[in-house]
Amino acid sequence: MGEVAQEYSGVRVLHVRTALSPEALAPMVEREIHAIEPELPLYDVQSMTQALNSGYGLFAVRTGAFFAAILALLGLSLAVVGLYAMVSYMTSERTHEIGVRIALGANTRHIAAMVIREGARLTVAGTALGVAGALALARVLSRLLFGVAPTDPASFAVAAGCVLIVILLATYRPARRAARVDPVVALRAE
Repeated sequence: MGEVAQEYSGVRVLHVRTALSPEALAPMVEREIHAIEPELPLYDVQSMTQALNSGYGLFAVRTGAFFAAILALLGLSLAVVGLYAMVSYMTSERTHEIGVRIALGANTRHIAAMVIREGARLTVAGTALGVAGALALARVLSRLLFGVAPTDPASFAVAAGCVLIVILLATYRPARRAARVDPVVALRAE
């Protein structure tokens, strides 16, 4: 108690590790503390689970993670819209070429596959650059992570897979529109 008297702080925290239920152990710990110092006020007795879920625990971290997830979804949405617009524009610029291909006998499946392949090529290149950037930043972000390694292969695989699936779905509509090009209209437009 001599050290406590010399370095005064209005708040002291006692952590007790137990195999018992924290709620069952709390009255016993309070009794022992009052046996040593009867006038000592005790307050805010709680389990570690309650402490971590409180405002002083992981609430701020969880809130930050929630907003980071919202920003990630917003970023993914912008990527999908951007790629959709780019593939749609590239397809409309190639209307004459697609019309010629259809006039020469290309079937709609080949035209759609060609447009999807172009979108997939751009997506794979962008995903590779994104993974390389994420790996480069992994050390910086490692201090902000807990419960997962900064270079967790499963996280990278799921993120890359989600981006690829979403982008392939975004290229489907321009591919379908390209496959339906009327060759006569496409050839007259040029």
